[in-house]
Amino acid sequence: MSQTATEPQVKERRVKKFMVYRWNPETPETKPYMQTYEVDLNACGPMVLDALIKIKNEIDPTLTFRRSCREGICGSCAMNIGGSNTLACLCKIDTNLSKPVKIYPLPHMYVIKDLVPDMNNFYQQYKSIQPYLQRKNEGSFGSKQLLQSVDDRKKLDGLYECILCACCSTSCPSYWWNSDRYLGPAVLMQAYRWVIDSRDEATEQRLDRLRDPFSVYRCHTIMNCTKTCPKHLNPGRAIGELKKLLSGWAKKEEAELKGSA
Repeated sequence: MSQTATEPQVKERRVKKFMVYRWNPETPETKPYMQTYEVDLNACGPMVLDALIKIKNEIDPTLTFRRSCREGICGSCAMNIGGSNTLACLCKIDTNLSKPVKIYPLPHMYVIKDLVPDMNNFYQQYKSIQPYLQRKNEGSFGSKQLLQSVDDRKKLDGLYECILCACCSTSCPSYWWNSDRYLGPAVLMQAYRWVIDSRDEATEQRLDRLRDPFSVYRCHTIMNCTKTCPKHLNPGRAIGELKKLLSGWAKKEEAELKGSA
């Protein structure tokens, strides 16, 4: 009696709808609109970025978005997914097939095309805080290692991990209203990171550049920034500590270790 080969079972298609914001500056007569794409989740990776790449590669090559590392490190694929600012590479696709995924660019920023926001203002603000180590004798840089105690190094935890994706700043109503003068959560957290670094010797100059009504004090502790951070950092706390230093309620502690080795 001959055996019949069993036919391979074909998986039932799991079609998920993705509604994506579209706008092309080359056709200004066309207003922004939402375009719906259908993706079979059985033939797609688990993250929203996987779906976007599949759409661009197999369905619509005109779809434009930023991406790079796909590991939550570069911050390139920051966008608004399902109403929250996050990284597409870290955001899992909701497997509920009846509910479409809605994807927009980061809110309250000028859009270059589709899901690509203009980050120039954000980067200029980051540049304004001088995000690099400053010493009185800068000629000695590179010749010896600057000393730092374990406890002083711990003060930087929760600050240096920021990847400048701008998810927090673009979720902040104060930043929406005053993005020309208010520095926003991401930049202020980085400002605090350099202010409290025990190796940095420009604390007073850094604080003096922030002593105006808008750079820091437009923060009203709404805490959207902390809620939305894809790296689970706490920009709201960093801004609070920065306010303490500016008001004189707190002072930067003396470094436990000084000099170099």
